[in-house]
Amino acid sequence: MLHTQSDVVFVRGLTVDAVIGVYEWERAITQPLQIDIALETDISAAAASDDVQDALNYKAVCDDVSEWCQVIQAKLLEHLAEQIADKLLAKYACHKITLSMAKPTAIKHADAVGVQITRSAKASHSEQPTSQRHDA
Repeated sequence: MLHTQSDVVFVRGLTVDAVIGVYEWERAITQPLQIDIALETDISAAAASDDVQDALNYKAVCDDVSEWCQVIQAKLLEHLAEQIADKLLAKYACHKITLSMAKPTAIKHADAVGVQITRSAKASHSEQPTSQRHDA
C-alpha cells in the first residue's frame, strides 16, 4: 500500500507596505499588500523531535518576504509574486509554494484584487536551501 503525506507550513494575512504599481502616483507611495503563503515541506523531523531547530522558521519567512516586497518595488503583482516564490524555494526546505498577494486598497468597490501562484522546486535542483531549518 502506497502511503503519501503532505505537510504545509503556512502564513495567512501577512501585511506589508510596499511600492507596487504601474502609475507614477503609485511609485511615489507605499500600499498595503496582504500575503498568504503555503510552503509544502516535510515536518516529520520537528514532529518527532519537538525541537524548534528541526522546524521551518515561519518568522524568518515573514521577515524575508516583507523585506523582499519592499526592496523589489515591482510594478506588477505577477512579477512580485514570481520573485518571492523563487526566493522562498531557493532559501527554504520546501518543495512547493502557493502564494497569494492582494492589494486591498486598489479597487474601491472590491475587498481586494490580486494573484495566486503555485510553484514547485525544480526536480534537478541539487543544491540544498541555505536556511533549511530554523527556529519557528
